[in-house]
Amino acid sequence: MNMRHVEAFRAVMISGSVVGAAKLLDVTQPGVSRTISLLEMRLGYELFERRGRRLVPTAEAEALYREVEQSYVGIERINQAALDIRFHRAGALRIATLPALGQWVVPRAIADFLDARPKVTVFVQTLNSRQIAELVATRQFDLGVVELPLSRAGTEVHPLPPSRMVAVMPIGHRLADRSILSLKDLADERMVLHSHHSYVRYQIDDAYSKLGIAPNVVVETPTSSIACALAAAGTGVTLVARWTALPLIGTQVAAIPIQEMLHSQYGIIVPADTRPMTLASEFAALLADYMSPEREAGSLETEVR
Repeated sequence: MNMRHVEAFRAVMISGSVVGAAKLLDVTQPGVSRTISLLEMRLGYELFERRGRRLVPTAEAEALYREVEQSYVGIERINQAALDIRFHRAGALRIATLPALGQWVVPRAIADFLDARPKVTVFVQTLNSRQIAELVATRQFDLGVVELPLSRAGTEVHPLPPSRMVAVMPIGHRLADRSILSLKDLADERMVLHSHHSYVRYQIDDAYSKLGIAPNVVVETPTSSIACALAAAGTGVTLVARWTALPLIGTQVAAIPIQEMLHSQYGIIVPADTRPMTLASEFAALLADYMSPEREAGSLETEVR
């Protein structure tokens, strides 16, 4: 048997006649008849009983048709998968993100991303920026969300909109009802700050130094989400990007903008020297929109309410 035999046989089974099969296949009726006769001769048994213009399938034909349909279902599934990939409705995306953004903004972006692509699957993991860069450079992840500045051979960096830093403190704190704060207002506060090796800590220390004061640091941590949890527990006030504080704002903490206009800068990294993965590019664009100043302000207002 070859595919021409199988196609003719299936068309007759579906349509119930040579005339119908010829229309389905866009061929002549004699051509279909010859193909079916040749198939029966090769198989050694009849597939149809001729009753006028109708062809009634034999028991052998019914059994053969069940096998043929299984093959066609597989082919149709392959065709559908090919179309899904073409129109970016299917595939897999591997994302590595900082814990600071893995608590709220990245999960929200993933949820919206998958809503429009129900056949896409995502694997997501939180790591520090250096680990993310290593895994993206070696193509173990398709995309990474990191803190900038960061330089790693084998990666391409796309900055995200900067996120303004806020002072995070328990809701009942004496400064929690202020609309804006200066670092001078925090001079006597117990502070929970980033570790010294981070660029964010460098900015904070530099801003304090320009004001001629030094922060009273009681806890240091490399993880912004831990700093927020410590602030919520009353350990001290912390300075983090708004996105990190969002899950706790209004329920456990207050987040007050800083007058000195400190910012956290995040970015997306992808493997360098390779054709951009379409799903990764689309997710990167969605995340950039999520982290725009307008969306950030809107998200903050929603969380506070």
